[in-house]
Amino acid sequence: MGKRWVNSPAMYAMGMLAMMIPSSAFNAFYNYYYVEKLGLGIAMATAARMIFLIWDAVNQPIFGYLSDRTNTRWGRRRPWIVGAIPFFMLTFVMVFTVPAGLSGYGLFLWFVIALVLYEAVATVLWINYGALFPEIFKGDRLRAKASAVQQGYQIVAILIGTALTPLLFGVMGFSRMSVLYAVVFALIMGLCVYNIKEDEEVRKIPPMPLKEAFLETLKNKPFWIFNISNSFAQTVNGLVSSMIPFYAKYVLRIPEWQVSILLASIFVSVIPLVGVWYWMMRRMDPLKAWRLSLLVYAFSVVPLWFGTGLISGILAGVLVGFGLAGFLVTPPVVSSMLIDEDFDRTGRRREGMYTAMGGFITRSSGLIAALAFLFVGLMFGYESGEKPGPNPEMTFQVLICLVPLGLLAIAYVISLGVRMEGRTADVKTTDSHHQL
Repeated sequence: MGKRWVNSPAMYAMGMLAMMIPSSAFNAFYNYYYVEKLGLGIAMATAARMIFLIWDAVNQPIFGYLSDRTNTRWGRRRPWIVGAIPFFMLTFVMVFTVPAGLSGYGLFLWFVIALVLYEAVATVLWINYGALFPEIFKGDRLRAKASAVQQGYQIVAILIGTALTPLLFGVMGFSRMSVLYAVVFALIMGLCVYNIKEDEEVRKIPPMPLKEAFLETLKNKPFWIFNISNSFAQTVNGLVSSMIPFYAKYVLRIPEWQVSILLASIFVSVIPLVGVWYWMMRRMDPLKAWRLSLLVYAFSVVPLWFGTGLISGILAGVLVGFGLAGFLVTPPVVSSMLIDEDFDRTGRRREGMYTAMGGFITRSSGLIAALAFLFVGLMFGYESGEKPGPNPEMTFQVLICLVPLGLLAIAYVISLGVRMEGRTADVKTTDSHHQL
């Protein structure tokens, strides 16, 4: 690769492509695999998620702080990413390779261990990858472009990880599917890391002590409001994608192989719509564009209530795609603006700590989704694929439409509390490394 590719939006976005292929398969199908296929009760599945979140509350800020304090000739973030690659491969395969004969508490124990290990390694990857964004890309315009490219790659990854996955596990099973995705992840992530060069000047800035760094983060009110709002919206991303297989089976009543078509309708439509949101962001204040994306996303989930078959499901999915595209493109730009404000105030670059704390807040979306699954399931009598209850159709209509609508309404109201003072002018760059 030539120097023109180093730190380009295209090469940075390869990391998103690499991580989101297995992550999308995990998010969309781990519930379906354990609850519907293996018969794990939703109460046990929810308990496993809560155990993980307790662990996540501890490891997120620690990994972020350690990343900020790392100083090697290869950079601060790259060594962490390279070291995590083989462990991510192993733990992802572990999630979808349950030993034959496990059930009940044995299955629950395997799920907890696999989930904790997988999510811990994923945390290391996401913190260090995300911390590179505000360091590599400077200014609202370049960040909007880089975010649009990144989210375009993300949609391709989601399309592969969701729409292709039912076909793959239908042919080769869940375990071999996970091995294939793990290998693809390693190859693409390696290409990304090879073409990333960290800013050596940033490494020269002495890091904050842990206590001071944590307290400064706690005092940043706009950061907390932004991420709490995002956590409710992020819940919708995970909830909708993980409920699609159930929605297809119980509401649309389509065969399992058509789930790929339904998922493709959502994510194929997102690819050109990312460009629409990029165009809008160049003409709007990024903060206003982010709020608008939450409103659009909220209205876009309503048609899912009226799905009755494959065609109506596809049409509803395309509308969801427009709202999803906006929410994918806008948050990275706003987050980078908040990190820049912190640097202006403290004189320290703390992308790792902010990415970690933001990640922990938005990761709480997993608990919200799990609790929604549990409570709505109990309300309508759904326990598992073996015990779907008297009205599974209503169960998944509520989970894929009414719950997301309520969560996005909450996210929008909270977003109104984000205020940014003393924003610096947009930085325009002519660096040839950033032209791709």
